[in-house]
Amino acid sequence: MDKKEAAVDPQPLLDDQTVVKYLNSNPHFFIRNAAAVEQIRVPHPVSLVEWSMKRQRVYIQNLEQDMQLLVEQARNNEILFNRLLKLVIQLSTADDFADFQRHLYAWSRSFGLSGAYIRLFSDCWQLGIPMDAQKVMISRQAFEPVRIHRFGEKNHYLGTLNNPEILLLMPDANHVGSVAISLLGLYGNLGMVIFSSRDTQHYQKGMGTTMLDHLAKLLPDLLLRWVTRA
Repeated sequence: MDKKEAAVDPQPLLDDQTVVKYLNSNPHFFIRNAAAVEQIRVPHPVSLVEWSMKRQRVYIQNLEQDMQLLVEQARNNEILFNRLLKLVIQLSTADDFADFQRHLYAWSRSFGLSGAYIRLFSDCWQLGIPMDAQKVMISRQAFEPVRIHRFGEKNHYLGTLNNPEILLLMPDANHVGSVAISLLGLYGNLGMVIFSSRDTQHYQKGMGTTMLDHLAKLLPDLLLRWVTRA
């Protein structure tokens, strides 16, 4: 008896991986056993077919939500692009640097902001008369502590500033709640463009910077009409 029992191989126990492997190797299993599948019950009060269809519906709903999000993002990007294009056209046809600044300021106001400023590093640019160098130029050395404290390794800063920082970057500004600052140029070494809001919560860390990225790269070339690189 013992020898006969030893000669008979015990049936291997089924586990999830074995079942899944078998089904993957036999893709027509459910077609061949359609009648049986309809009788299979999962722990919920629905058949396996109904459960599978429910999963498919959830999957389709998730896809639809993802598509709606992509469409919404594309629509928002189109609006931002059109606004940016309008600004570039206005800046490129400005009569002088003062007109350039007025267009930039008016564009910022269309977003509900309180101001827009251009500050150029004094070791990179040469201003001609009658441009007011004191309002445009800024020492790289003076800005360096702000860059280290606020920017780190990034080219954008969105958030609040303390009073000494506001006086350094925007000496004529009033009621600065929060700012978006983008360093100009591909490497952020030419200066900065600053947008300010009276709302302390308007600009916050983690907000998108797509438009700021484009603007920071476009402005240096537009400025060459009135400012010469050192």
